[in-house]
Amino acid sequence: MEARYRTYFASRPATPFALAGADGSTHVFGTGAPAFTITVLDTVGAKALASLDQLQVAVAYLRGHLDVEGDVMAVLAMRKFFPDFHPIAWLARFAPMALRGRTEHDRRSISAHYDRESDFFLTFLDTRHRCYTEGLFVRDDEPLEDAMTRKMDNAIEALRLRPGDHVLEVGGGWGAFMEYAAGKGINVTSLTLARESEEYLNDLIAKRELSTATVVRQHLLEYSSQRRYDAIVNMGVTEHLPDYRATVRKYAELLRPGGRVYLDALAMRAKHRVSTFMSRYVYPGKSSPLVLHDYLREVARSPFELVSVDDDRHNYFLTCREWARRLDAARDEVVQRWGDPLYRRFRIFLWGSAAGFDTGLVQAYRWVLQLPARAGT
Repeated sequence: MEARYRTYFASRPATPFALAGADGSTHVFGTGAPAFTITVLDTVGAKALASLDQLQVAVAYLRGHLDVEGDVMAVLAMRKFFPDFHPIAWLARFAPMALRGRTEHDRRSISAHYDRESDFFLTFLDTRHRCYTEGLFVRDDEPLEDAMTRKMDNAIEALRLRPGDHVLEVGGGWGAFMEYAAGKGINVTSLTLARESEEYLNDLIAKRELSTATVVRQHLLEYSSQRRYDAIVNMGVTEHLPDYRATVRKYAELLRPGGRVYLDALAMRAKHRVSTFMSRYVYPGKSSPLVLHDYLREVARSPFELVSVDDDRHNYFLTCREWARRLDAARDEVVQRWGDPLYRRFRIFLWGSAAGFDTGLVQAYRWVLQLPARAGT
């Protein structure tokens, strides 16, 4: 561990941390006050840590063989301290798609993350809109709820929506955009693949009497409509639609000439470059962060015009940091109702995402497309 510490921090600012044994012994790496302490609780945890393998260490934490106290984001910001080389696991991500087909594989992958009680996600999402993508902040200490309302308003303005317009939403989640837009008299058809989401959205429609909202549980690439929509909104679902060419073609098919598409997504510079832990325990399957230059290449081949692109990395950092804080604040409830492993899994996911955005390992973008009025004529 000492040798790895010296090598890893030879060309970057060092982060001091402590390693504590179950017997109470402590060893500090680096100089200064430790940013965090990793506690080894048993021999399984000791073996995982000694391997320096990122997946083994993460799974040991997930299963309670290791613990972390202090600045969790600092731990996850130095995740590359632990190498992550698992070529067989990488290949295993894509084999099921070949066996099941693209859309069926997507259904199963989405269900693995989203088909759990909605109450779990509501322990950390904003309380006003229940939005599972980044908010738009005007200052770092702004309430998450206000940032999410600004996001809804920004989408409606970008799409130039008016009461009576018809919008297709890709990925309904817990009804953030659907409820907000329907409350302004906009007709929203919301697609979802998760059964739990479908049930939640239909209950929300009935409870709030959202007469202009409809839910359809179907994959976007299988969806068809006699109507061509005035606009399409996709908040955080592009990561689950990595076939950019097919997706852009479907948007062109479903959108009326002159209509717009609003999208946002987390991004990386190379496709499918996610950690083995993330692909196995958080978003299994072929889901992948957006690769913006690849996406825009497909836009250039399509009839769409690019209206705008905005950098949302800091917005996503602030959002994930707040989600992680809220999850930690709800720890007792989460552990009691859904178990410690689920709490630990999402703690790694949310704090790790915050660290990724903060360090620039992960990016995020918001962009708007327009189908020219002449398209299809």
